[in-house]
Amino acid sequence: MRRFVIIGHRAMSQGKLPISDLASGAGRVDVLVRAIMSSLLTSHGIRQDTEVIIHLQGGPGPFRRIKFVGSEIRGMHAEERSVAGLIAKIIKQPTPPIGIWRRVSEGLYESGGDIKDTIREHLESKIVVLDADQTSLWSLDAKINNEEISNDNLELTFILSDDKPLDLEINGNIIARSIGSQWLQGHIAIGICHFLLDQNVPLNLN
Repeated sequence: MRRFVIIGHRAMSQGKLPISDLASGAGRVDVLVRAIMSSLLTSHGIRQDTEVIIHLQGGPGPFRRIKFVGSEIRGMHAEERSVAGLIAKIIKQPTPPIGIWRRVSEGLYESGGDIKDTIREHLESKIVVLDADQTSLWSLDAKINNEEISNDNLELTFILSDDKPLDLEINGNIIARSIGSQWLQGHIAIGICHFLLDQNVPLNLN
């Protein structure tokens, strides 16, 4: 299982989403939409082993989380306005209580809460905060041998912030890793994570 958690500090959490102004009026919801598409969509389908949780924290009202489940979702198209339309329908409604995941449609759920709630719900997985200033995500010391490497059985939760710093304590089951010294856009970082996992690159998770 691959899970991508994206924080939108300014993203609208309730109201009428301005589809024609996702970058400014919606609080950089365009960043979240691109991250959703990079997480779930392949050239001709949807990744069945991937979930995405976006955090809408720009108000008005309480923080909202929306979850996209690749193995369940139907009718998702590779077009930004279409994906934004799914978000727009959800944020017209009141935010559910924290810890209650309300089913919106096939593979689409919403709940209240913030990143700490999401972490508590997925402590069984390895939680990786992507941070360009940290040690590399892949294992640079891995030796090439005849042993077959498989990342298929890993349950990984990757956390990405927008352009604002993520105030999160790194300890216990949470580690911080880098995919390069340059701070990349979120959807590109997600694509790199998929590549590493698809190619069974040894990962530095200890």
